[in-house]
Amino acid sequence: MKKALITGITGMVGSHLADFLLANTDWDIYGVCRWRSPLDNVSHLLDRVNRKDRVFFDYADLNDEVSLMTVINKGKPDYVFHLAAQSYPLTSFTAPIETLNTNILGTCRLLEAIRAAMESDTAYKPIVHVCASSEVFGRIPAEKKPEIGIHEECSFHPASPYAISKVGTDLLGRYYAEAYGMTVMTTRMFTHTGPRRGDVFHESTFAKQIAMIEAGLIEPKVKVGNLKSLRTYADVRDAVRAYYMLVTKDPIPGEYYNIGGSYTCEVGDTLNTLISYSNKKDEIKVEVDTERLRPIDADLQVPDCRKFKAHTGWEPQIPFETTMQDLLNYWRKRINQGERFLTR
Repeated sequence: MKKALITGITGMVGSHLADFLLANTDWDIYGVCRWRSPLDNVSHLLDRVNRKDRVFFDYADLNDEVSLMTVINKGKPDYVFHLAAQSYPLTSFTAPIETLNTNILGTCRLLEAIRAAMESDTAYKPIVHVCASSEVFGRIPAEKKPEIGIHEECSFHPASPYAISKVGTDLLGRYYAEAYGMTVMTTRMFTHTGPRRGDVFHESTFAKQIAMIEAGLIEPKVKVGNLKSLRTYADVRDAVRAYYMLVTKDPIPGEYYNIGGSYTCEVGDTLNTLISYSNKKDEIKVEVDTERLRPIDADLQVPDCRKFKAHTGWEPQIPFETTMQDLLNYWRKRINQGERFLTR
């Protein structure tokens, strides 16, 4: 029986990846989470965890190397999906040290734990996915943007401490492949969203605020940041399918791929789409909140995914409109169940 280890299983992507692997493989899933991690995104898996039915939680922290070594040595996973991170760019401006420590040194600690396990057991040959981010490309001026989109060889110009941390994450993945012969591959996933998306991200906070307006919890006003930023959207369920194909379709050590959806628009268009689905659309006003603006913004995020598609055959399948409707319905359901949220 194959075993997959998912760091950050309680996050949006980690929880959807667990769902995909449970439905499409016979692998056992080992999820790394901190003892204090919220379990909202994996609540539907808890019965299986309690029954030890293909899903197991391992408690560890990227900032504690001993816990990572323990998890790797105990489970010897065949596949490692490293998704855990401090993942919110805006927070990284106020918590840069935590962001750099967790994302760069945390990745290094995990890869060192895997390397040590491989050295102690030469038969152990895991396949490792290190998740970087499209944010590594940062601010690409329109006149320098490649005609088709941002490709893998575009220069890095990170525009936040988070983006800088993901440059380090990206380079570490490639370094461990080249220096130690480990099968490590790195991805730069562009904007991906859907149900369970954290409310600190623009399209999710829009959806949450709209759902709260519909429920009469807040006045009909959606607070926003920069609406002019250009984004290409993928559905998280397409994203996790891409990650599965990454590790199962002839994995090449040291390779790095841009992955993203096929629908591109300004953030303001995304907001308008979500508002159009609301029964309060004629009442909703939009207000810029300066606290939601980044000091610098990566405002031209359009990917060239030809390299990954040519290697794996992956294509996004879920339309942008479906993704946005599912995201809005996700927040409607939680709010209708009586949950209360900050208006961030």
